Amino acid sequence: MSQSVKMFEPLKLRALELKNRIAVSPMATYSAVDGYLTPFHQTHYGRFAMGGAGLVMVEQTSVARNGRITNGDPGLWDDRHIDAMRRLVVHLKGFGAGTGIQINHGGRKCSQQRAFRGNGPLNERDFAAGEEAWQPLAPSAVPLAEDWQTPLAMTPGHMEGIREAFVAAAQRAMLAGFDLIELHMAHGYLLQNFLSPIANIRDDAYGGTRENRMRFPLEVTRAVRAVMPDSMPLLVRISASDWMEGGWTIEDSVAFSVALKEAGVDLVDCSSGGNMRAGATNSNLARGPGYQVQFADRIRREAGVPTAAVGMIRTPKFAEHILQRGQADLICVGRQMLFDPFWAHHAAEELGVTGDFSGWPPQYGWWLEKWARSLQRNGESPMGAEVFPELAE
Repeated sequence: MSQSVKMFEPLKLRALELKNRIAVSPMATYSAVDGYLTPFHQTHYGRFAMGGAGLVMVEQTSVARNGRITNGDPGLWDDRHIDAMRRLVVHLKGFGAGTGIQINHGGRKCSQQRAFRGNGPLNERDFAAGEEAWQPLAPSAVPLAEDWQTPLAMTPGHMEGIREAFVAAAQRAMLAGFDLIELHMAHGYLLQNFLSPIANIRDDAYGGTRENRMRFPLEVTRAVRAVMPDSMPLLVRISASDWMEGGWTIEDSVAFSVALKEAGVDLVDCSSGGNMRAGATNSNLARGPGYQVQFADRIRREAGVPTAAVGMIRTPKFAEHILQRGQADLICVGRQMLFDPFWAHHAAEELGVTGDFSGWPPQYGWWLEKWARSLQRNGESPMGAEVFPELAE
């Protein structure tokens, strides 16, 4: 393997060593049943592990039943959820992938439609289809938009219960065998609700100043870290900017990342947005390739903590460019992985790491190597003729 290609160098986080620096971003599929994984999830995540990703992140998983974003969210609020998660972990590790899970409480975005059914407040059509509604919780009684449910402002008792729910979910994730845990503090969900002055207008010790707004997310972080073994990495996904006037900023994120590092966080996963209508991560932006890389770069440099870059990183060459420039330590690929679950293997071929499909599952690689030779005899190649010069005859 060429050591000059940084994307295929191992990444060590505490005792965990990932075989490459390609992660599958946690992407909600809203396809669980009462929190339980289904055969869909085995196939969905299995493709990415077979496709060569170094880390496969399971989508945001609810720490409480009333913390679900939608009726279709997976959960770890009950011990009975562990078995299906364990089966998935074994499946993914069988392909050599590191396994992570993102745990979450939906905050003021709870009790909404599944994204592919509208991504807004539940309506009569949803109820007729069997969907149920519940009361959202948030730091303040501030709805996301006028026609959304008004959340119940959390009491100290609510906060204690949710903090304990995060800890219990993390312990269940460990019992399921996951290699790492990521806390979701982005995209307008509960822990980011506390951080953002747009959603948090409290006047107690958990609101007002930035330090106060950081208090509850840091309490959750410390509580989860305290029950994890020293060998196990803890990640946090943040919205590095609200992209909204009067909201959370990159300067806030740098300060928060310093505090996260001090609390035992090993990598900050740098996304953005989420505090706007319709639930899209950054629906108020004209997004372009790598538009969030700036956040991973700045936090890595100024907070001194490893970072993951995410957001329209579509091509292997662009991903490698980010790593070579030292802008991030890990590349998270999302929708491009849905389009091409074998993105990581294709990247290895395109960047000349293998050139002969040797990194693929042998049941595939044996056939593909012969296929490539046949194509080259006709002057063709699946990746472009220049990518496989060693196969030329």
